[in-house]
Amino acid sequence: MSEPSKPLICLGIEGTAHTVGVGIVDSDGRVLANMRSEYIPGKGGIHPREAAEHHATVAPRLVGDALKTAKLAASDVHVVSFSMGPGLGPCLRVVATAARALSSLLGKPLVGVNHCLAHIEIGRRVMNVADPLTLYVSGGNTIVAAFDCGRYRVFGETLDIAVGNMLDAFGRDAGIPHPGGPKIEKLASMGKKFISLPYTVKGMDLSFSGLLTATSAILKSGKYSIEDVCYSLQEVAFSMLAEVTERALAHTEKVEVLLTGGVAANKRLQQMISIISNEHGASFYVVPMEYAGDNGAMIAWTGLMQFRAGRTIRVEESNVRPKWRLDEVDVSWRDCSGGSQ
Repeated sequence: MSEPSKPLICLGIEGTAHTVGVGIVDSDGRVLANMRSEYIPGKGGIHPREAAEHHATVAPRLVGDALKTAKLAASDVHVVSFSMGPGLGPCLRVVATAARALSSLLGKPLVGVNHCLAHIEIGRRVMNVADPLTLYVSGGNTIVAAFDCGRYRVFGETLDIAVGNMLDAFGRDAGIPHPGGPKIEKLASMGKKFISLPYTVKGMDLSFSGLLTATSAILKSGKYSIEDVCYSLQEVAFSMLAEVTERALAHTEKVEVLLTGGVAANKRLQQMISIISNEHGASFYVVPMEYAGDNGAMIAWTGLMQFRAGRTIRVEESNVRPKWRLDEVDVSWRDCSGGSQ
């Protein structure tokens, strides 16, 4: 009697913005390691070159730590994946170089992963969700998307800056240390007076730049407390997100709603999306923060699915794609019913 085959193992490297992460997963869906390190931006926000230098410095150590945590030798890895885009060019190039080197050294296949897609796929895995409408909100992206026969379709997105970027930028204007989101949430919970602010939804898309400018100006005027300003900022921004998410939910008639990305940690946003989900008879899921923010495990898991679907790339084809859209990716490992093949 033959022994059962061992699960496939994928090592994934994430590095699209301020976080560099290394994750290791197997084909049974187990996360064996998920290490990360964050570059802390200064007053002007993320400096791509400085973030890239941080990633280059810590990535080798993270790979070693991940293998040690997973109790594996490098030779045990079957495939190497990396975040190929979208993201900041210098950061993407660092992790691409690391992944190419590791793939070449070990003689293992290489897979380039779309960062936005990975946020959705790790959410589906850890929450055991089959076919959700996803609201993905982070420092770099704001997207409402759902799968439909071969690709994820974007139903709404930001036209300028992402909601997480907007919150962080306001935090810097207000003298709130990085990361601004959690501290803004705490201040907002103490606010009592709602201040009228720009609410910009254009069809199914959103714009946050005007909201940022107006909110910063109101705070600098000194007419309102920072608690009331943060409260109003959250209410307007999250109401905009809830509006486009609800419209997409009504259109797609999905029975599951998934909230992911770093901003998914906000309890007020969770409450709003939970309410609209319930009103439409859909189950609501929030990805745990270990996997909602940028992490290597999501790149490893998505890379493993792509590998099993035959989606590897040669080193000479592995140029990074800083503006790679979610809806440009062929999702060949999912069938038209929404499930995985």
